[in-house]
Amino acid sequence: MKYFALPLLICLLTFLTACGSPIEENMSRDIEEFQGTTQDGDTIQLPDDQIGEYWVANFIFTRCDTVCPPMTSNMSRLQQQLKDADLEISLVSFSVDPEYDTKERLKDFANNYNADFESWDFVTNYSFQAVKELSIKSFQSPLSMMEDTDQVAHGTSFFLVNPKGEVIKRYDGTKASEMENIANDLKEAQ
Repeated sequence: MKYFALPLLICLLTFLTACGSPIEENMSRDIEEFQGTTQDGDTIQLPDDQIGEYWVANFIFTRCDTVCPPMTSNMSRLQQQLKDADLEISLVSFSVDPEYDTKERLKDFANNYNADFESWDFVTNYSFQAVKELSIKSFQSPLSMMEDTDQVAHGTSFFLVNPKGEVIKRYDGTKASEMENIANDLKEAQ
């Protein structure tokens, strides 16, 4: 009888493992508590405000003269792909230059990318240290001020967060083709 128990246990464990996330995950981090203000002046409290739904995050700033414009363009592309697929997914872009990026500057910047503020928030109104800790602790993404310039060194990834408030996948935010991968993962998750 004990010879039948081991194969049965293996089958049961395989079945239970297969019932996990439909998305192939490459991260596992909890979102740290964080508070900011959106482009419309609304307070956003993480992870509480996003519990119960998938969402996608990235880090940008309006004075960026390198990667932020293509990343924001890609987020706009993702927003459209999600709309086309009838997926209601929140997008959150955190400013890594919160002293300069007021809600008004973020809103002007976002308007250049046809941001739909019903689903896409641009977040500011916190200290640089607070966003640095969020970036590093929750998203495993480095962040630092560059000396003798107004530029900020930051990661270029987009991050998928699950309904439990866990960062579960990282994507290359500079590649337009990755937006389709994000949309496909979210279709699978629904």
